[in-house]
Amino acid sequence: MSSMFRALKVRNYRLWVTGALVSNIGTWMQRVAQDWLVLTVLTNNSGTAAGITTGLQFLPIIFLGPYAGLLGDRVNKRKLLLVTQSAMGICALLLGILVVTGSVHLWHVYALALLLGVASAFDAPSRQAFVSEVVGKEDVPNAVALNSASFNLARLAGPGVAGLVIALVGTGPAFLINAASFAAVIVSLWRMRADQLVPAVHVPRAKGQIREGLVYIRQRPDLLMIMVLVFVVGTFGMNFQITNALMATTVFDLGAGEYGLLGSVMAIGTLGAALLAARRQNTRMVYIIGGALGFGITVGVAAVMPSYVLYAVALVPVGLASLTFMNACNTTIQLSTDAAMRGRVLAVYMVVLQGGTPIGAPLVGWIATEFGARWSLGLAAVVALLAGLAALFLMNRRNNVRLRDQIRGLRPHWPVLGLHRSAS
Repeated sequence: MSSMFRALKVRNYRLWVTGALVSNIGTWMQRVAQDWLVLTVLTNNSGTAAGITTGLQFLPIIFLGPYAGLLGDRVNKRKLLLVTQSAMGICALLLGILVVTGSVHLWHVYALALLLGVASAFDAPSRQAFVSEVVGKEDVPNAVALNSASFNLARLAGPGVAGLVIALVGTGPAFLINAASFAAVIVSLWRMRADQLVPAVHVPRAKGQIREGLVYIRQRPDLLMIMVLVFVVGTFGMNFQITNALMATTVFDLGAGEYGLLGSVMAIGTLGAALLAARRQNTRMVYIIGGALGFGITVGVAAVMPSYVLYAVALVPVGLASLTFMNACNTTIQLSTDAAMRGRVLAVYMVVLQGGTPIGAPLVGWIATEFGARWSLGLAAVVALLAGLAALFLMNRRNNVRLRDQIRGLRPHWPVLGLHRSAS
């Protein structure tokens, strides 16, 4: 089997990635439908309301993330995922029923976004760490990259299908389709052969285990740098479900189909980045910092595009840079963290990745509403560039690495930060 798809040789992983692909298509449909419902049905293009909805969906992970990670280290991850995936499917089902019956109000969307966020807070750390139990350590980078490819292949299809469904029959059926799609993940988890999994040793109950995980991260400068970068870029930059919706509606005066297409076009870049990552045997800090800088540059270019078509084309390199950055961060953390700590470290990672959304999403929505959608993209570009440059400066200063050596393509070792780590 090609090295790009080597993790697919594992039967359990084939089941997992197939179920995830179906479910992710539904998830992207819901994201588009939810924003469209809030922006055009329940409000008059209120970016603030859309930002609050997104913020509520990610708020629970701030408070529950560390406990969710500890729970993932203590219990059987496969059984936990069966519970969390079922709960998220029920949230989508309830919202779909409310919309189809004409009973939905804005507070319903807020409440269900919050409940979905609670289920997702317990789901995310175990779902990320579960990959390391499905495949051997040598295949983790490939499996993480193929997960990203699956997610972004769904992103190609989901927004476009959602736009078509919304245009034909409204937002309600899109939520119902997403609810049904969770069955694919649940079935794949049930069909896995437990004897072929490589479960991490369960951590026994003891006092101070969450604090222990935080101390572990604090003693790892490489993990700290990654998490700071992820927080800053994620909080102020990764809000495209809001900015794309507002660019489509308020800047280009277009509808649901064109908005959904923007997500699909952006997924061309993210899918390409995922496939490129699948070919790599290891990960280096250059992909993390380079991805952050590339993200800032490409978002800045997209912000000034004068037409819908040019804006859509500009989203391809945005997707390429953003996924390169996120995939390198995820893989580095998974490979460089002790197995007994992986759930807790990934929980903190998810907190900093998604926990900034309750701050960033309403702020970005407010900026877009008050000053225009282009300014919200400009904020994302400036913040990502400053964060990437600061990380590059600190890394070079700590390791006495000259920038021109990196530009010439040399491969310096990061002895202090421990950032050059092989997949094996």
